[in-house]
Amino acid sequence: MNKLHLYSRGDRLFVIVNMVLIGLFALSTLYPFIYIASLSLSSGFEARAGNVILTPVGWTLEAYKRVLAEPMFWISYKNTFIYTIFGTLTSLAFIIPGAYALSRSQLYGRRFWNLAVAFTMWFNAGLIPFFLNMRDLGLLDSYLGIIIGFAVNGFNIILLRNFFEGIPQSFEEAARMDGATEFQVLWKVFVPLSKPAIATVALFCIVSRWNGFFWAMVLLQDEDKIPLQVYLRHTISELTDDEEFASTLLTASYSVETVSAAIIVCSIIPILLIYPFLQKYFTKGILLGGVKE
Repeated sequence: MNKLHLYSRGDRLFVIVNMVLIGLFALSTLYPFIYIASLSLSSGFEARAGNVILTPVGWTLEAYKRVLAEPMFWISYKNTFIYTIFGTLTSLAFIIPGAYALSRSQLYGRRFWNLAVAFTMWFNAGLIPFFLNMRDLGLLDSYLGIIIGFAVNGFNIILLRNFFEGIPQSFEEAARMDGATEFQVLWKVFVPLSKPAIATVALFCIVSRWNGFFWAMVLLQDEDKIPLQVYLRHTISELTDDEEFASTLLTASYSVETVSAAIIVCSIIPILLIYPFLQKYFTKGILLGGVKE
């Protein structure tokens, strides 16, 4: 603010208004996280009464004790890590070579293949055909179905392809003069130079896998294989339908709302820990991969 005197009156007003709007936007973005955290630390009665607005009311850790004491919580947490880690690695194993191939000017039918990939962003076969396809491939109720069935995304391929196309051709020519093969050009030239874009794509894959809910709920019947998001839904349904629990809501130290909030807090912690390490690559990767000169 001490530099505002260097601006004209109109410019100062513009800067102040922008700062206020950005501050309000930041608060509106942070409030849902603050509310969920406060709800998870509040008593069940206060949560159901709607008394939790910003800070915890009737401070208690009973909701977390209820969640962490459930074996299924840890099983679903483990499953979510399996789907996220192996799913992201599988996605990158397909996306990186695919983007590299589409960025090659000598690719036969390059225009057609690029259009085919982009087409998948606008149209798809539909829910029922996809389910039947997964069933016929024997991928229902299996880890492999979730990991492989959602490995490739057209947007991520195009994003990384645009980044590859922006790498100076002189790097590739120098590698080929040294006798590098196509695989060596990709692995030793393009991949090291594309860390921002690859980190951006990896973050998209991680968030998508970690938050995967609908298809995991549809394709997985074995409770020992469900991820955390599906477990959250099951927990809400079980507590809502539990007549014995419903009869003690007025005196219970936790409720459906506080237990759900506690699971949500536990589920977002890994993403909050990972994001700061990838954030420095994120903006650069989006700008360089999303805009083609």
